[in-house]
Amino acid sequence: MASLNLCQFIGNVGKIESRYLTNGDQVVNLSLACNDHYKDKNGEKQERTEWVNVTIYGKLAEIVSKFVTQGKQIYISGRMQTRKYTDKNGIERYTTDIIATDMKMLGSKPSEPAQDKQTTRSQPPSGFEDIGDDIPW
Repeated sequence: MASLNLCQFIGNVGKIESRYLTNGDQVVNLSLACNDHYKDKNGEKQERTEWVNVTIYGKLAEIVSKFVTQGKQIYISGRMQTRKYTDKNGIERYTTDIIATDMKMLGSKPSEPAQDKQTTRSQPPSGFEDIGDDIPW
């Protein structure tokens, strides 16, 4: 019987690090904050954040390192991989990462730099007084 190892996440980028392998390929490691909203037994809204470790290789890593920044909302699709390693104290540890095969940037595009925008003030409609910056709220 066939098997399937496919994970999909939408979240906000936390820590992001980029490095190069000895063969020159780029690798990006990032943490992705995925929020879960639920009601507790008292009916009160609660929020829990699950941090997902993501590893990205090759051309996709180049794109991510160029365009993705901390706080950016992204969609990640990939496969789950668990590996064993020995830490600096000689203790064997396990870590589970998502090896990304697809990424899409979500949310709005970054706004234009402030110096490129021109502010214009139109005349208020007839019957209204222009109070400018003295708005009380």
